[in-house]
Amino acid sequence: MRRCLLLLFLFGLLVIPRPAAAQASDCGLPATGPDGWAVAAPAEAGLDPATLCAAVPRFTEWRQADVHGIVVVRHGRLAFEHYFAGADSLYGVVTLDTTFDAGTLHDVRSVTKSVTSLCLGIALDHGWVKTVDAPVLGFFPEWSELDTPEKDRITLRHLLTMSAGFDWNETIPYTDPANSEIRMIRSPNPYRFALEQPVVAPPGEVYNYSGGSAALISAVLKKTTGRSIEQFAKDELFDPLGITAMAWYHYGNGDPIAASGLRLRPRDMAKLGQLILNHGQWDGRQVVSASYVDAAIAPQINGQGLFFYGYQFWLGRSFIDGREIDWAAAVGLGGQRIFVVPALDLVAVVTAGLYNDNLQGSVPLVVLNQYVLPAAMKHGPAQ
Repeated sequence: MRRCLLLLFLFGLLVIPRPAAAQASDCGLPATGPDGWAVAAPAEAGLDPATLCAAVPRFTEWRQADVHGIVVVRHGRLAFEHYFAGADSLYGVVTLDTTFDAGTLHDVRSVTKSVTSLCLGIALDHGWVKTVDAPVLGFFPEWSELDTPEKDRITLRHLLTMSAGFDWNETIPYTDPANSEIRMIRSPNPYRFALEQPVVAPPGEVYNYSGGSAALISAVLKKTTGRSIEQFAKDELFDPLGITAMAWYHYGNGDPIAASGLRLRPRDMAKLGQLILNHGQWDGRQVVSASYVDAAIAPQINGQGLFFYGYQFWLGRSFIDGREIDWAAAVGLGGQRIFVVPALDLVAVVTAGLYNDNLQGSVPLVVLNQYVLPAAMKHGPAQ
């Protein structure tokens, strides 16, 4: 099922209804707050207001799209922010309808993997982890009985690019107990479970989507820094960005789920996107090295379909008004996205509740391709 959803995400095969044209007025300034964002009206940030703000009636009327929030940053300024109502989901437990706003935490699911990647980049910068080419099993001497010649070749780089070669199946629904991610979550020791899996492909050669990759990265970070991924991310990533509200789901052993367990506010998701856009800098501080960020959003391996994959980031492109626009994205189940568009100096965040809906791949692309990118390309330079 997951593979089908990814293919729909990649190729845009789902039919998206187009409502009658709606009149949209200038959305005005996003709310100011103590979170460090400079704000601007869409036109002031180089975004065509009529094009961008037409997303509000579109997704208010199109309830099946179940969009919960859209945030757009252009030229470093928060220029568009709108929230909707819908059924929330707390790591698979659906709640009553929620009226989302700027202060509401939202499941980001596998966007968490991109956060885990950035944490590893920070650890590399500080020398707590020496190299992405370090053998993974070297960090787990207590499980030396798991050593095989094939597993000895698996490095952190292979975990980052989901090419470790383990026998791992997340293509079936997460409601299926045979799903490898679910099996890992339910196991007494998630990290040993991931390392126990047989190797069925040469490391580095075959992309295979795996939550076990982020889990093992987080275990390496805990061994090398003495901090859980939750604490490490707070200390080294979130605090420097002024991200003060977050929540993290945990395994049964008490460790945070590094593959999919994070909840954030969309405005803070946008900060992570801006950090990528700024080559690892925030407010004049180098939070993670430019070299790591550039590698994270560079093609490292063929992913699903026409997409490349970096270090726990997806790499894609859009075709708008005869122009090809490249972007990088942190992608989470249910329609959670952080799009980073370097050529337009733009970040777009989408949150949604499409966890069990085939629209989850297409709806974020509708937001990006029909509203955000055209608004940036029509308006021209910022005022």
